[in-house]
Amino acid sequence: MFFFSSYISTFLYLLRQVFDEHGQDVTPHPLYNPDPGVLQPKQGKIFPAHDTSWTTVTDFPSVAFQTTNASFTGPFTKERNKAYTELCKNRLGNDKYVERSMQTFNDAPKTKEVQSDSITMVDKAVMSSTWDMYDSFCNKGDASENIVVSAEGKKATVPDSSSMNHLLNPSGPDQNFELILQSDKFKQDLAVMERVVLANIFQPKLAAYRQLPVIEDPDCVQTQIEEESWTEQSKNSLSPFLEHLWVFKCELTKGRNVSSMTWNKKNPDLLAVGYGQLDFKDQKPGLVCCWSLKNPTWPDRIFHCESGVTALDFSACNANQLAVGMYDGTIAIYNVQTTEQTPIIDSSDCANMHACPVWQLRWVDHDTGLAGEDKGEMLISVSGDGRISKWIHYKGLECVDLMKLKSPNMIVNNQRWNPKILSLAPGLCFDFHPNDSKVYLAGTEEGHIHKCSYSYNEQFLETYKAHTGPVYKVTWSPFCPDIFLSCSSDWTIYLWRQDLSKPVLGFTSGQKVVFDIMWSPHCATVFGAVREGKVEIWDLRVSSLDPTIVSVTNPGVNPTALLFTPETDCVLVGDSEGQVTVYKLKNLPALEDVIRTTLSSKHTLGKTDRDA
Repeated sequence: MFFFSSYISTFLYLLRQVFDEHGQDVTPHPLYNPDPGVLQPKQGKIFPAHDTSWTTVTDFPSVAFQTTNASFTGPFTKERNKAYTELCKNRLGNDKYVERSMQTFNDAPKTKEVQSDSITMVDKAVMSSTWDMYDSFCNKGDASENIVVSAEGKKATVPDSSSMNHLLNPSGPDQNFELILQSDKFKQDLAVMERVVLANIFQPKLAAYRQLPVIEDPDCVQTQIEEESWTEQSKNSLSPFLEHLWVFKCELTKGRNVSSMTWNKKNPDLLAVGYGQLDFKDQKPGLVCCWSLKNPTWPDRIFHCESGVTALDFSACNANQLAVGMYDGTIAIYNVQTTEQTPIIDSSDCANMHACPVWQLRWVDHDTGLAGEDKGEMLISVSGDGRISKWIHYKGLECVDLMKLKSPNMIVNNQRWNPKILSLAPGLCFDFHPNDSKVYLAGTEEGHIHKCSYSYNEQFLETYKAHTGPVYKVTWSPFCPDIFLSCSSDWTIYLWRQDLSKPVLGFTSGQKVVFDIMWSPHCATVFGAVREGKVEIWDLRVSSLDPTIVSVTNPGVNPTALLFTPETDCVLVGDSEGQVTVYKLKNLPALEDVIRTTLSSKHTLGKTDRDA
């Protein structure tokens, strides 16, 4: 008992007030037993203001002492507190500061319902160009940069032209721009954009060409004036006339003679035009242009030829192949799907190639009525050397003569034609029968028209004599298989029946050379002709003495080629200045009735197919 009292006395002595070396009261406080039901305050993460330790008397479990080592915890705690204060000041952008979530005591959950408007989600983005990233990387802040504020309120830096040129091509801007302009993707995008703009500009003309309604532009006063003038002219003039639509021309074709024209067999919007002089004295390199109705201002394909182009024709089986005949006797086949200037194949290596100009060539289908190697589509040509030849594609173009145009009027030493002396009449044109591919007509420079057989080349089946000058064109009627037309430099056009040796009708409207004729593909009584200084449209139902439509060209310009459109009532005329003019036939009753009937039948057929 005495021992316990002494111990208590000593303990009470220790509980006296104690001061540290700085004079601060560090006397231990009595123990505080908190209420277990009361929430305790949260202890700091780093260190409290005073470092404390708890001591328990082992002999008396219910008694505990709290002591403080001020000499140890004072300087250390201040340094940590100071470091923590500095850390809190510089916590933004400091890698040592990390925000973390801590688990705390949660209150009792309760349910609360609040009504509000629906929340709308909006996506926002800011585009940063390569130049922005480049300048940010280089940390440029000079005066050459321009600050642009976006719609979202964010700022973006746009460098000057020198920075962009350096970024695009450090070696120099000119070389890089040349690469961009030469890229195929860039050219394709420009072509599409150009077609969109031209479709808007030429919409009234293209609509008239395709017989579609014209979309009026309220902002374009000039277009409305032109449309009103065309409408008034059509109403006031009941007589037929040629309405000018547009012209296929460019700088490359200026001053060149249009020698031939042909439509693509699969794509009726693609037109191939050959340019070449027909006179020996004015010969120069030829040109072939493939024009599209979607761009009347510039050709889609351009092929340069060493000699003047005299004839051309598209293949029906391979629509991308274009056969071209030239003044020096060469025949070449081009692929219009590519821009390659080199032809697929030509006749330059053929030992039996033409020695004179190729005046006409044609792809002819011989699938019916023939056997063996003659089946299929073949290329036929006629030349000034007096030969009609068939061309076979076998390791090159090989030539086989179908007929040699022997001159029946050749006199040698006051005698008739001597078979020992080769005398051939120059061939200028030919045309195969539309229903019988074994029969064809051939026109010569002597003015004769020979009816020939594909299977027999020893002599002619028939000879038609009426022209007194070179026969420039002969063509079968697409509607009447026994009828054909011919034109000549003797100013005349003749209508023939194949079973008669004399012409049925003759057409003469002036003392001018007739260069070209063509039947209308829509009406059996309509055909067109071009002669020096004017274009003529004949309708035999109206008159067989005078042309129904006469259009006079500009002084010094001669029309040289004529071509009807396959699906509309329009006609194309090529002239000696390199222009191909598109005309619409207006107020021609026969043709308008046929076109209207054709379009209505196509519409009915399409509706029936859709219903089926």
